[in-house]
Amino acid sequence: QVQLVESGGGLVQAGGSLRLSCAASGSRFSISDMGWYRQVPGKQREMVARISRGGYTNYADSAKGRFSISRDNAKNTVALQMNSLKPEDTAVYFCNAVDLLVAGVFWGQGTQVTVSS
Repeated sequence: QVQLVESGGGLVQAGGSLRLSCAASGSRFSISDMGWYRQVPGKQREMVARISRGGYTNYADSAKGRFSISRDNAKNTVALQMNSLKPEDTAVYFCNAVDLLVAGVFWGQGTQVTVSS
C-alpha cells in the first residue's frame, strides 16, 4: 500500500503563490496517475490537476493558466505550483495517486490553503 503526504499549504495573500508537494512512500507500490484535488465545506471534492507517469497533464478550467502540475518519478513526488492565487482557491488540497500494484486509488490527508483578500 502507498502512503501520500502533502506539504506546502498555508496562508497567502491574493495574487501570491504557493507550491504544494506530495511524496509517496511504502514498501511496495507502482504509481501511475497522480493528481491534486481540493474541497471546501459543503462542496464536493473537485479535480484541480492530474498528471500521468509519462507527463501528460489535465487541468480544471479554474486552474488553467495559473497552476502547473509536475512530478518526479524517481523520487515518487508530485507538485502543484499555484500562482496568482485568488480567495476562491481557498480549500483543503488533497494528493491522489493510482497504485497499479494493488489496483487502488489513494489519498493524502490534505493540506489547507487559505488565500486572503
